[in-house]
Amino acid sequence: MAEDGQPWYHEGLRFSCTECGNCCTGFSGYVWVNKEEMSALAERLGIDLDEFERLYTRKIGIRYSLKEFPNGSCVFFDEERRNCTVYEDRPRQCRTWPFWGSNLRTPQQWQATCEACPGAGQGRLYQLEEIERQREAFRI
Repeated sequence: MAEDGQPWYHEGLRFSCTECGNCCTGFSGYVWVNKEEMSALAERLGIDLDEFERLYTRKIGIRYSLKEFPNGSCVFFDEERRNCTVYEDRPRQCRTWPFWGSNLRTPQQWQATCEACPGAGQGRLYQLEEIERQREAFRI
């Protein structure tokens, strides 16, 4: 927090997706999805929810995560084209990147995010209110 009680990023942060795929590939992890998101993706793919869950998700405790390829890439990432095949219906976790609390804790955390993501720190200036809305929409 700044001395005035505002977050350190109160003047806004820049981000513009370069569609590099860095956030969709590499390390194994979780892309959490809820029933609403799974339903939208199932509809997009023209299958029912049960089939979507069976083909594209794995259950972790009581939650669901999208499956990954053995190399850690998201099941919906097209390696050849280097893009998301369900971009318009991507989960909230994907839509709110890079404005996650873990990336916003300190200027140093944001700098690390900028080093990993070529679109972070570049392009459109997001105002504090929009950043906070996205940060609140998805918590890791």
